[in-house]
Amino acid sequence: MLTEKEKLDILALLGIELNQVKDLDMLLERVLSEARHFTNADAGSIYIRHGDLLHFTYTQNETLQQRLPQGEKLIYSTFSMPIHLKSIAGYVAATGNTLNLPRVEDIPATAPYSFDRSFDEKSGYSTRSMYTIPLRTTRGDILGVLQLINAKNESGQIAVFPREDENMMQNFASLAAVALERAQMTRTILLRMIRMAELRDPKETGAHVNRVGGYTVELYEEWARRHELSKKELDKNRDSLRMAAMLHDVGKVAISDLILKKPGRFDQDEFEIMKQHTVLGARLFLDAQSEFDEAAGEVAMNHHERWDGKGYPGHVDAFNQPFPSYVLPNGKARGKIESEIPLYGRLVSLADVYDALSSARVYKEAWDEGKVLATITEARGSQFDPELVDIFFSKLDVLRSIQERYKESL
Repeated sequence: MLTEKEKLDILALLGIELNQVKDLDMLLERVLSEARHFTNADAGSIYIRHGDLLHFTYTQNETLQQRLPQGEKLIYSTFSMPIHLKSIAGYVAATGNTLNLPRVEDIPATAPYSFDRSFDEKSGYSTRSMYTIPLRTTRGDILGVLQLINAKNESGQIAVFPREDENMMQNFASLAAVALERAQMTRTILLRMIRMAELRDPKETGAHVNRVGGYTVELYEEWARRHELSKKELDKNRDSLRMAAMLHDVGKVAISDLILKKPGRFDQDEFEIMKQHTVLGARLFLDAQSEFDEAAGEVAMNHHERWDGKGYPGHVDAFNQPFPSYVLPNGKARGKIESEIPLYGRLVSLADVYDALSSARVYKEAWDEGKVLATITEARGSQFDPELVDIFFSKLDVLRSIQERYKESL
């Protein structure tokens, strides 16, 4: 349990720390973790508002997490619900009022809202106390809803959320909403850049890049766990990595429509031009001002390298000039081999191919999952880092949930 002074200290630092997290998904996870720590809550969820709907975006549950083997994650279905007074989250979003419910089973029959027990019945969880607070933007608009479940006392028993903490939680929610509003703007800018590429290449959709970003971070988290990276290092890296992975093909904006939109296979000359999107993308981040810029340049340059050295563009600079010690007899650069390929490039390579094979496009149907997985298995040790392929299969259920979360819009 945090003392009053510890809570004040957290609030003093929270605005600075949250504003250092740039990626929206990483920030949602961080906000929920900090809110649960702040209130000693066993579980919680965040809903984000889109028009007249609330999207169930992130959730955490310590009790259910402890039932899983180490390294596994809880998988939740994503859903949307209309903003109305009938649900607790909907009521808070519609009215802007905070609800502190000591016992959800004691909600009076006269209340407009009620507690939906379906999740508890399916999971075997028991929701008792609940604290639901609106997330307001600087203009006073409702950005979303933060919902905390089952406060714990010093003995670890389920308790009520203290009324005396409500003012501090209002301040917490305000700080979180400011950070989330900024992260939403950053995500919007990224997606606009990607839509520029999509105008040129129909493969580069917002859903595709969100999936690639999500897959990449999941693979990286497990790699980091196996390599015993510190939590501080992991949190710092995955924020930049997710955004960088989303921009892996941004260099395609500089490739001619005659090539990008060609319906058939490229001839050799066309393929050589197409390969240039890697160095063109890396060139955008030459004047690196941040860790994100460095990660984005690394991903753009290296996501088409192969573990066996048969990928591209190989050992070249951002102007496609081969480094002298890696020039082949034909004057071209040798492809990067195995660990010569930076980790971020190896991660995005696997994530990108998995999504490309699994997704329908205007020119192809989505492959059957069995065929996709067989192809990745066959490419272990040739196209892909063997360790990352093993990690891929260990996280397959989570990757499927990301695929479900970011579906293509019809």
